[in-house]
Amino acid sequence: MALSKEELKEKILEKAMKAAKPQLYVKDFYKCDPETKPRAIKNAANELVKEGKMTFWSSGSTTMYAAKGRAKDEEGEGGI
Repeated sequence: MALSKEELKEKILEKAMKAAKPQLYVKDFYKCDPETKPRAIKNAANELVKEGKMTFWSSGSTTMYAAKGRAKDEEGEGGI
């Protein structure tokens, strides 16, 4: 059975905080709940950005997600 939206958001945030790399693709969150459709996972990750718990990070060609404060820009400032 798929996780509730709040449970899914908790799993996504937990993965973003514990991952070896600070920036993650949305597909990296698919393993948080294999029964949840990719679109629902992306929506949950976007809600976390809106809530200020995560941020978008861009390499210039790809947009990724990062837990607030984990991603650094080239000058060592905070995330985008």
